Amino acid sequence: MSLGGFRADVRDWLAENCPPSIRRPAGPNEGTGGGRRATYPNPEAKLWLDRMAEKGWTAPMWPAEYGGGGLNKEQAGVLAEELRRISARPAHTGMGLSMIGPALLEFGTDEQKQEHLPKIVRGEIWWCQGYSEPGSGSDLASLQTRAVEDGDDYIINGSKIWTSGANFADWMFCLVRTDPNVPKHDGISFILFDMETPGVSVKPIKLISGASPFCQTFLDDVRVPKKNVVGELNKGWTVGKRLLQYERASIGGMGGRTATGNPLADLAKRYLGEQDGRINDADVRRRVIDHRITDRAFGLTVRRNGEELRSGRAPTFLSSMFKLYGTEQNKGRYDLMQSMMGSQMLGWEGDLFGAGELAATREWLRSRANSIEGGTSEVQLNIIAKRILGLPD
Repeated sequence: MSLGGFRADVRDWLAENCPPSIRRPAGPNEGTGGGRRATYPNPEAKLWLDRMAEKGWTAPMWPAEYGGGGLNKEQAGVLAEELRRISARPAHTGMGLSMIGPALLEFGTDEQKQEHLPKIVRGEIWWCQGYSEPGSGSDLASLQTRAVEDGDDYIINGSKIWTSGANFADWMFCLVRTDPNVPKHDGISFILFDMETPGVSVKPIKLISGASPFCQTFLDDVRVPKKNVVGELNKGWTVGKRLLQYERASIGGMGGRTATGNPLADLAKRYLGEQDGRINDADVRRRVIDHRITDRAFGLTVRRNGEELRSGRAPTFLSSMFKLYGTEQNKGRYDLMQSMMGSQMLGWEGDLFGAGELAATREWLRSRANSIEGGTSEVQLNIIAKRILGLPD
């Protein structure tokens, strides 16, 4: 089929299958992470997920044998363009699609791919990440969670921290130490396990934003089959680093997501006033324009990188650049909003603040975590210096 014919088919399918409520931003509690405990306040969100998953278009370039769409780079680009054209929001998001799925495609056995990838495509499993520990954050390779061989299984003991969404997750991908007698990077393995396995317990951590998206996960004599090790035993650092590149590329994209219109300008006019369609405050007007330009430029760069990834290339160390820049761009957006809204973006509760203002306060506080999650900004700067710029250690 020609690319033009494919576009016509996609357009017709979307016209028939994309519900009206999906063609606008998501409302409260309309997340798309899926999972065994997922609820759908908007039934059309589940309908959209099921329809897209049936086509394999939640993971359009994954092989069809694993539930993906089997599209080539050009076809995937057309699908993305047609989804943007009708302002359709994603049918499914999460670590399954952006992190563990790509890692399994690269390092997993066929059995592991057949077991997990179709469930990711269909949104049946919510994944979380077991990397950081209370004493092993930026120096991730110093992790101490142990996995000891016991017949056909490993017995895992230790704890993980900052495990995003662990209180809702069904499965975890985890770095564990399987050989404590070798250099720290060489004795790590990458393993998967069900969060309902006996010995797994989760404690949410409340942030300054008032939300608890992060957790500490405790692992006490957790028995996991050896077949759940991804990649070679004691070579999990290789898998873990690659997954971090996928994660950083995903986080980096958040700073370059441009919306229809100019919501920052609309916000400034609301709080600062306007004259002849222009924001009254000249300095804020300049900052809004600068942010819009850089957001657009960064968004196009991220999109170009995404198109390269769709061609089958794995992410490179440039993902650290995207993560660092996306972090600062997103933080800058909320700082600019605070400049516009003033004390109305400093409220925590009470009738003096609207629901949108209270939400903006929490989102502003939450944006500070962008500089920590997925590797701190300091770590990204070191990677950029050494791996991209070639500077000496």
